[in-house]
Amino acid sequence: MTLQQLNYVIAIADAGSFNRAAAKLYIAQPTLTSAIKDLEQELKLSLFHRSARGAVLTPEGHDFLPYARSVISQFQNLQDVYGKEGKRKQKFSVSTQHYSFAVKAFVELTRAYDVSEYTFAIRETRTKQVIDDVASSQSDIGVLFLSDFNRKVILKLFSDNGLTFTHLIDCNAYVYLWKEHPLAKQQSISFEDLLPYPCLSFEQGDDSNFFLSEEILATNDYPRIIKCSDRATVLNLMVGLNGYTLCSGIICEELNGGDYIAIPYAPSPDNPNSVMEIGYITRKSAVTGSVGKRYVSELEHYLGIREEESYAYSNQ
Repeated sequence: MTLQQLNYVIAIADAGSFNRAAAKLYIAQPTLTSAIKDLEQELKLSLFHRSARGAVLTPEGHDFLPYARSVISQFQNLQDVYGKEGKRKQKFSVSTQHYSFAVKAFVELTRAYDVSEYTFAIRETRTKQVIDDVASSQSDIGVLFLSDFNRKVILKLFSDNGLTFTHLIDCNAYVYLWKEHPLAKQQSISFEDLLPYPCLSFEQGDDSNFFLSEEILATNDYPRIIKCSDRATVLNLMVGLNGYTLCSGIICEELNGGDYIAIPYAPSPDNPNSVMEIGYITRKSAVTGSVGKRYVSELEHYLGIREEESYAYSNQ
């Protein structure tokens, strides 16, 4: 097994075709096919299903790909730090569910470092993508939440992908809406109060499993629900449609603006509240560097967490 073969696997998986991958790699298609065939023989498994329409990963290929991405990512990091050019430019990236506090912590992190010495990246993305990014070394840290509803399923995903979850804070759910919303003056808001208004939910793509939702009460039958892909759109629809979303209540006005408020969600027997356990994931085999530790420190600072309040567990 060689780094070149791993690069070839990644290129085919991304392109969806041996021909397209060969063109992007500037190699002959038979050369690519031969390299993958040699790798499959060495591993004694099939990585791709081939057809006239292209190439798709087999189940074994799906399992293999994150490891290939991780190895290539770590090799690229080595080159960046110790390569012939001697750039010694370190990389750090975060993937997160749609949390403004995670972005705020990232802003403070980048202010503390010389950007000429580091390459920083942050991705606000879907739940499954957060997990995949960290598992494949695309990101060093992933920020997301657990609840009694999704815990078993999400922890299984962590275990399957070799990830450790570190607890940061527990919080009850809040209703997040525009400050001029008809319900904005209430001390608390029940599910029944919300029925006339559209619920705004972050879409999860093909992984539309209820357990991957970023909001509590994901299994409820909402009369009106609108799926969105980014935080800016959610904020616009709050104003334009009097929409709302259910969230942690930890809002960064500096980033979201002061036109939005979070009001406690009032539970009922049919629609109970659910404690959101917010934390971050890392790879079990990875050592958190100084930049990662600084980012976690910025998260803890913004969330008002004392050092002894955070704890980690791999799976339960």
